[in-house]
Amino acid sequence: MNRSFLLLIVVLLVVGLGGVSAAGQAAISVLDIEPGVRALGIGGAAVALADGPETLFYNAAGLAELSGIGFTSSYTSHLGVAGYSALGLAARNWGVGLLMLNSGNIPGYDADGDPADNLSYGNSAVLLGFGVDPRQLPFIPKLPIDFRAGGCFKYLSVANGPTTGSGFALDLAYHMDFPDIRLGPIALGDLGLGVTATNVLGGLSYDGHNESFPMGLRLGGAARILGMVLLTTDIELAGGFHLGAEYRPIEPVAVRAGMLTEGGVTSLTFGLGYFIEGFIIDYAYVSHPFLRGSHRLSLTIDFSGLNLGALASTLRRLLP
Repeated sequence: MNRSFLLLIVVLLVVGLGGVSAAGQAAISVLDIEPGVRALGIGGAAVALADGPETLFYNAAGLAELSGIGFTSSYTSHLGVAGYSALGLAARNWGVGLLMLNSGNIPGYDADGDPADNLSYGNSAVLLGFGVDPRQLPFIPKLPIDFRAGGCFKYLSVANGPTTGSGFALDLAYHMDFPDIRLGPIALGDLGLGVTATNVLGGLSYDGHNESFPMGLRLGGAARILGMVLLTTDIELAGGFHLGAEYRPIEPVAVRAGMLTEGGVTSLTFGLGYFIEGFIIDYAYVSHPFLRGSHRLSLTIDFSGLNLGALASTLRRLLP
């Protein structure tokens, strides 16, 4: 690897991924990476979805709609320069998660191109989410619309070489579903609307220097067309755009594609999912116009659908 590429990596980690600086943008580094693998396959457009433990990452209000307990874990080499992991455990009304980003040791060079001290960057976030359906609360009168509300507390810890920082933030979330409708011959189902307001409270402290987290607003919609293709889209107030589709040609297999635009960079995404007796394996690939694309793999366990006996029988049929 030549020195120019190493310098580019350092710039990306310190600026693009959020290194330590007086400007304080380090607060969004690990939180700015799309954590869900299924969601990433559809371009990260998941604010309007309420399905599985990835709901914690995109719209905590959807936790009120989960029917059972689920666990998800994933890992990727983000842009080929940093290890990124996401863990999530969710059930009805609550969820906990852990996000981790670590560059390891990167050889450093000074302005003249001579070797200098190694650089390292580490970042982790602990998430605690909650979702509430007002219909489940006896002290709230019947409302004319059905909706869910929620939030997510986030604790962030960052280390860039000897410099460390930490802080917290709060996201607020809203989600609602709509009855199925028909537009002429076209049937629309699984209609959903989601809104998240990120970092409405909180901030980051770096060695006595305090910075606010950048606030954001994200609106998402989802619909299943003719009972076959799920279309989703998210729009961010800061200018980000997400679009995706999921199709299941046969029941255990899902094929996904999408696109996302963030920070003026547009990437294409592709994903696959396989469901087998309570276990879900998801894969996603994200392109990048300038850097190496990222592969992402996750394993999700739906404990409500777990059937170990049926799983063993399926494996015996699949394996030689």
